Amino acid sequence: MSREVDPDYLPDARQVSSPNCDERPAGSAVELLVIHSISLPPGEFGGDGIDRLFTNCLEPEAHPYYREIADVRVSSHLLVRRDGNLVQYVPFSKRAWHAGDSCFQGREACNDFSIGIELEGHDNTPYTDDQYACLARVVNTLQAQFPALTQAAIVGHSDISPGRKTDPGPTFDWTYFRQQLDQQDA
Repeated sequence: MSREVDPDYLPDARQVSSPNCDERPAGSAVELLVIHSISLPPGEFGGDGIDRLFTNCLEPEAHPYYREIADVRVSSHLLVRRDGNLVQYVPFSKRAWHAGDSCFQGREACNDFSIGIELEGHDNTPYTDDQYACLARVVNTLQAQFPALTQAAIVGHSDISPGRKTDPGPTFDWTYFRQQLDQQDA
């Protein structure tokens, strides 16, 4: 007997439910994919800070930086860890709170029509081959489900929030990422 696939979730992702999401506006379709980067504490990898931030469980005393962001309510649909492991926080049918003040091709409020993918990283730290491979696999899966996610509709947070955001940063290799997409597509 075959197992039914839920289009809201990726079966190979660890599920961590974030309360920081809501319904997409009526008639909104997924038409944009936004790539972000995050590390908590900044520049450190592998801990549970990201899970805690996206589930509103960040302890302000755990790190000085956490005092600044403990009350922030944000999320993303997915996180790709440094080792290529995948975490999903928000179902694709819901609006994750990842883009903030943003605009894509004249359309504001990008959270309404986008999927947000965080890469565990930092602007000045190169991403891993495992992350690029996982990201390409995920993007190919999402493109099959959401046909509007063309190559032109895959952007960095810095592209939709210029001057406010810099991620995924200068170390994100867009050419290499697109080659990975093409290889998995073939």
